[in-house]
Amino acid sequence: MIKIMADSTCDLSNEILEKYDISLAPLTINIEGKIYKDRVDIKPDYFYEIMEELSEYPTTGMPSPLEYLDIINNAVKDGQQEVLCICMSSGTSGAYQSAVIAKDYFYEENPNSSVKIHVVDSKSMSHGSGWLIMKSAMMREQGASFEEIIEFNENQKTKVKHFLSVDDLDHLIKSGRLTNASAFIGKILMLKPIMTMKNGKGAIVAKERGRKKVLHHYVKEFTKRINREITDFVIIGYTSDITVAEDLKAKIQLETDFTGEIYIMQMGVSVGTHVGLGAISMFFMEK
Repeated sequence: MIKIMADSTCDLSNEILEKYDISLAPLTINIEGKIYKDRVDIKPDYFYEIMEELSEYPTTGMPSPLEYLDIINNAVKDGQQEVLCICMSSGTSGAYQSAVIAKDYFYEENPNSSVKIHVVDSKSMSHGSGWLIMKSAMMREQGASFEEIIEFNENQKTKVKHFLSVDDLDHLIKSGRLTNASAFIGKILMLKPIMTMKNGKGAIVAKERGRKKVLHHYVKEFTKRINREITDFVIIGYTSDITVAEDLKAKIQLETDFTGEIYIMQMGVSVGTHVGLGAISMFFMEK
């Protein structure tokens, strides 16, 4: 059995994590001087309730190599000889490097081990890496080999299409994802930026006025870009307002011929720290 692990920014639901036995190395969140482990000590709903009341902007930290190493060691103790770790983009965090350090340390401590460990730099964020993790778990269930799953990830990872739009531009400014000038113009014109991933980092690709036009943009681009051979499911993400995610799901079902599964999952605290309340995202494989 192949062990699949990741960091907590993958934002997969507990149901999916349990179904496919996926283990997470949690990021840390510093909230007004107190350190929390993502998804362990703090949950998204609570964080979004208090977010606007905080006097200091929360910050995030990568998982330590020890967090990854513990998962590897436990997997090996359970008899698993192949470990796949899929991390958020190295362009946005040190989580990938931390996982690589854990892998190297395992082999230093176990030089004669036959265990195979592969770490993927997903070039993705949030449910983008989550999409690859879910797909890998599904491939494993269907009997794909360790090498086949690795090949899929390394060949296809840059084709995971990200769309992200936010309500509050201030959080993107504070996290360095948007310039003050862009945010000022956006606020004056009531524009919502739509971001994607380019070369492993976030980039603004469009601006729309109002939530309806944002969702229309998502569906239009989805119809044009989707790789139908690979995209057997779509993930819609949200921070604080699930009704918007439900609206987007309904719009896809009504306005496209996509018949695959559409999952709605909440973005976690680590990602929510940077995108704020009211964020809505969408992930699929593009041509």
